[in-house]
Amino acid sequence: MPREDESVEAMEIDGQHQQAAITAVPDGFNVDYLRIYYGKLFPYGDFFKWLSYGNDGKHPGCDQSYVGRREFSFTLENDIYLRFQSFDSVSEMESSIKEKCPFKIDIGPPAKRHAYAQSGNNVFVPVERELIFDIDISDYDDVRYCCSGADVCMDCWPLMTIAIKILDASLRDDFGFNHILWVYSGRRGVHCWVCDSRARKLNNEQRAAIADYFRVYKGGENAMKKVSLTGHVLHPFLARAYTNVLKCFFEDKLLLSQQLFASEERYQKILDLIPDENVASELHNKWQGNRRSSISKEDANATRWEQLKSTLQSGKHKGLRRCIEEIVFSYSYPRLDMEVSKHMNHLLKAPFCIHPKTGRVCVPIDPDNCDDFDPTTVPTLSQDIVSATIAESLQGGIRKLIQCKAPAVQEYLDLVKFTVTFQLFLPA
Repeated sequence: MPREDESVEAMEIDGQHQQAAITAVPDGFNVDYLRIYYGKLFPYGDFFKWLSYGNDGKHPGCDQSYVGRREFSFTLENDIYLRFQSFDSVSEMESSIKEKCPFKIDIGPPAKRHAYAQSGNNVFVPVERELIFDIDISDYDDVRYCCSGADVCMDCWPLMTIAIKILDASLRDDFGFNHILWVYSGRRGVHCWVCDSRARKLNNEQRAAIADYFRVYKGGENAMKKVSLTGHVLHPFLARAYTNVLKCFFEDKLLLSQQLFASEERYQKILDLIPDENVASELHNKWQGNRRSSISKEDANATRWEQLKSTLQSGKHKGLRRCIEEIVFSYSYPRLDMEVSKHMNHLLKAPFCIHPKTGRVCVPIDPDNCDDFDPTTVPTLSQDIVSATIAESLQGGIRKLIQCKAPAVQEYLDLVKFTVTFQLFLPA
């Protein structure tokens, strides 16, 4: 039988599980709401279909033990962790989730033997695992000024959108992967699941090599410069990222949304990335000298950036042209949690969980339409429950629901929309 295990060495744990006061969930993280969510709204069939990869007993030659050898971990109320949960069928999984009502579900890898047998002297040995990536907005706190920590708004969330665009394109174009699922973490970031059979069979060394391929942002917490682009020309992947995504995003959006040159403290951080102290000092003195000018803050950001580029690109400062690209990469390139991607035994939060600190559903994100995704409008636990109750009471099916303009019903339809996104990701 599954056992309770308080030693969760390889688990990703999103802090304490007490619900903060959040407007969207006025009564807190309500267990009764959660039970209704698991009873009425959680997409058990699609969820199980995804993780079985055709090994569902319906096809000749499939491995019927496959899903049962995968570890699930439940985080229950009061931070009780249940490791090595496993399910041989969708009905078994549904019954267990409804009974235990986990505050969070984490998904681990399939192992050599049934997950609940991983106790005593038995060693948990993963046999395969989705290639996963974890990106948190809090890792960008040194370059965003609108929010900090787990807080997020639509001024800084585009940093996550940019990460999705760059990684998704490279995973498909450079590595040939196609079965890729992007999921909102429910609070401060995104998770990527690369589910191709070839990706699932990668060993730890191969996973580390792919993660390192994407690694540009390096250095310890106290390092002043964390991006160094070497060589006469950029690697083709980095050149595409810069030309197709980063340059326009930095100049057209990030400069203004984060007011990167609006104060001395902020532009000094950028000047610190220039290795020639004389050049940095020259620009600093110029901006200090005209700080009382009539230029608006919006114009100041664009003007100072153009002045910086013009100075670094001038013929008298050889070897500094690359600094422009390094500044853009420092402020906008994806920052990965490398350890999550390198190891097969890492557990990651499941799609369609409810984040206990926000009440938001961990919904899939369509990478082709990620510009339209707004984390502040994601369906929430209390809204979903009200919506489901109203939807149940209405007659006439989905057509009548679509015609209904009640906010609660619209929340329900939003959740349906994200469920359809998940279904379109699944193989036919």
